Amino acid sequence: MKKYFYFKIEKIFGLFLVLLTINACQPSPKSATKFKSTWTEGIQRTWVGPEYWANRLQDWEISDGKINCLISHFNRNVNLLTHQIGEQEGEFEMSVVLGLLNDTIATSDKNWVGFRIAAIGQFNDYRDNAIYGKGIDAGITTSGDLFIGELPVKLNGNAKTLIPHLNNGLKLQVSLELSEEHYTLKLQALNLKTKEILSEIEEQNVSKENLSGSFALVSHFAEIEGTRNIPSCWFIDWEISGSKIRYYPERTFGPILFSQYTLSRGILKLTAQMSPVGSKDGQTVALNILDETGKNWKEIAEAPIDNMSRTATFRIENWDNTKDQPYQLSYMLYMGKDKLKEFTREGTIRKEPLDKEEIVVAGFTGNNDLGFPNTDLFEAVKHHNPDVLFFSGDQIYEGVAGFGVQRSPVDKAALDYLRKWYLYGWAYGDLMRDRPSISIPDDHDVYHGNIWGAGGKATPEGFVGSDAQDQGGYKMPAEWVKMVERTQTSHLPDPYDPTTVDQDIGVYYSEMNYGGISFAIIEDRKFKSAPKLLLPDANIHNGWAQNTNWNAAKQGDVPGAILLGERQLKFLKDWAADWSNLTWMKVVLSQTIFANVATLPKSEHHDRIVPRLRILPEGEYPPDDRPVSDMDSNGWPQTGRNKALKTMRKAFALHIAGDQHLGSTIQYGVDDWYDSGFAFCVPAISNVWPRRWFPEEPGKNREPGSSKYTGDFLDGFGNKITVHAVSNPVFTGKKPSNLYDRATGYGIVRFNKTTRDITIECWPRFTDPADPGAEQYTGWPVKINQMGNYNRKAVAYLPEIVVEGMVNPVIRVIEEATNEMVYTLRIKGNTFRPKVFSEGKYTLKIGDPNLEKEKVFKGVQSISKESEEKLEVTF
Repeated sequence: MKKYFYFKIEKIFGLFLVLLTINACQPSPKSATKFKSTWTEGIQRTWVGPEYWANRLQDWEISDGKINCLISHFNRNVNLLTHQIGEQEGEFEMSVVLGLLNDTIATSDKNWVGFRIAAIGQFNDYRDNAIYGKGIDAGITTSGDLFIGELPVKLNGNAKTLIPHLNNGLKLQVSLELSEEHYTLKLQALNLKTKEILSEIEEQNVSKENLSGSFALVSHFAEIEGTRNIPSCWFIDWEISGSKIRYYPERTFGPILFSQYTLSRGILKLTAQMSPVGSKDGQTVALNILDETGKNWKEIAEAPIDNMSRTATFRIENWDNTKDQPYQLSYMLYMGKDKLKEFTREGTIRKEPLDKEEIVVAGFTGNNDLGFPNTDLFEAVKHHNPDVLFFSGDQIYEGVAGFGVQRSPVDKAALDYLRKWYLYGWAYGDLMRDRPSISIPDDHDVYHGNIWGAGGKATPEGFVGSDAQDQGGYKMPAEWVKMVERTQTSHLPDPYDPTTVDQDIGVYYSEMNYGGISFAIIEDRKFKSAPKLLLPDANIHNGWAQNTNWNAAKQGDVPGAILLGERQLKFLKDWAADWSNLTWMKVVLSQTIFANVATLPKSEHHDRIVPRLRILPEGEYPPDDRPVSDMDSNGWPQTGRNKALKTMRKAFALHIAGDQHLGSTIQYGVDDWYDSGFAFCVPAISNVWPRRWFPEEPGKNREPGSSKYTGDFLDGFGNKITVHAVSNPVFTGKKPSNLYDRATGYGIVRFNKTTRDITIECWPRFTDPADPGAEQYTGWPVKINQMGNYNRKAVAYLPEIVVEGMVNPVIRVIEEATNEMVYTLRIKGNTFRPKVFSEGKYTLKIGDPNLEKEKVFKGVQSISKESEEKLEVTF
């Protein structure tokens, strides 16, 4: 039975209640209450060890037995993961030896080094504590003063005595003593050689209620021009002990941080994400499985660690997909003194669910750090037990984990990205370790607000920010972009065509065939044209036309505008025709949907207003919203959008995507409403850009009793869409409001093998799906059938096909006048009456590619209406 508790949070957002699962964020502590750091001589690496989390990653290193802070800037800290202050009464003592790395740093009562005690984040999870925890600071300023609490401090009279020791090294020691009503914190500076107390202060009346949480070492320096990149300080011999300490050995993180895998057509691809290890550490990772006895691990492959992405990727052919296969990743870390220690991480490659009646896919987008580590969402998704995870993009944002963004030099920029990417694995790694996961990068993953990849080119020099984005291409160096794609996509099935694009940037569009579902993974952004260069009259700014007399629906679809490009369209065409490997369902996965489901007030012509729009109470409707034309959406370019949809519907494919921050289920129209497939845009995990869909004019042909924002519409580009459900932001009264009032959550899609029904679910992150009365967002679930993904009206029909000797055959319909495939489908059962969209003669190919059996019937004449005529086929 799940247990829940409410934790009182006062330090960041005021008083509010947050529901957390005890077993996820408060595991049972072990009895050990002593800690001693082990930064050994001879170790040289950026990453400071599995017991720690460093902010920022690139600002710290182990060298010569010490950890050094390589920057003189605000709030750089190293957090201890395995030991923390418990809620029980008790005492503790903590000490560290520290010193300055550069005695030219100006003395100041604002610059200090020392401890952070009882650090608590918003959600009282040790991972949140490590990122955003605030507690009691205690240390020594570079002006030589000890302090406890907030700066500035009163001079204690020992500055001249302490400064020489601070430059050369001293021991800083803090102790917590218990009295009947309160705690007393005592801070002392000790001479390293004589152990004499150089200075001491104490803080009495420390509240018992606020003294639990994490420990950290801190280097805090006010920014002074020209000093930011000067190393600040070093630490060594960090020790903690006492009865108030709790020990959690399972909280170590690294050197194997997490892994992702896919299994497709008998090929396993698995990527291990590593910490930034050093030159003396192991340079390869081993993949082990259990031997025939089921008791011992045996190595089956070894993979090198990429120097920039810190990934090791395995590709194993002829994988046995008929059983659950436990696996182990193994790595040797240098511990100093010529000693290596083995670290492992285990998981399970699940049996491919070929015999399951229902395949479940979980979809995510917009993984900002509001709500990190997303324990509520993790537990909810775990309850659904999905077969496949799909992360559609924005796995990180530039501001994730604080401290802004570092774009250069490229090695530091890589570490900056990795620190943010590691949070993704920290939150979802225990879901990804034992089921296939697909992740594809979007604009924020490559440090863009919007991106039009334009075939992989570099943005021209001389442009910055959104002006650079409008020129098309990538702002970050190609080496860095390739690093990002290795972290997120190297475990995907081999690309359909691995030919690189401009700047030698790779591609990852491919198919994952799993459990009878064929997933087409496409790249929305990489080939897409930049609108500003093609639409000079529109006066484009960051994808928005600023010329109010310019009409996107009438003037926006211009020759030369590319969406997916010819390479991906060819892939989709071949994919739509291929129903081998017992495929019975087709799904397209991409970053964003092929429509612009968003509105703004009529006075607004740019989405910069979105974060400031008032969140409305349930049932309230804004007075004058209209559909907008955001060219970052795939409603533009219209011709490219329609080409993609015409190919996708030939496979009766559902489209799952994200990016828009607004959950929606729509049906596409090309020439008419309903003539193409359905699309599901999953809601954002956390939402900094709460878009909405409140068109002033109600939708046509709405279901009785449905909201007026549902029904048939033209989006801002004139594209035909039918809106079935939208998760508009709504004022809930839940706290924190910036997490729960912005329509955050995740998507679940269920595919039924027998009926070919598809159930689309859109879940709020504040809802526990295990509760019997749990409700989804208004309008969901949406239930459709596979055949609804090509709902185009028939002009004529072919004879009813009756197949004997074969179950669920594949039928391919080809129009002879054009030699074009009309569609291909693995039918349900053994009878099927093909509909066609022009009169004439057709070729029918009937069989099963898995059995290598097929019969071809040419010159089959269409019939203007359904008749009793049959085509009997016997195998």
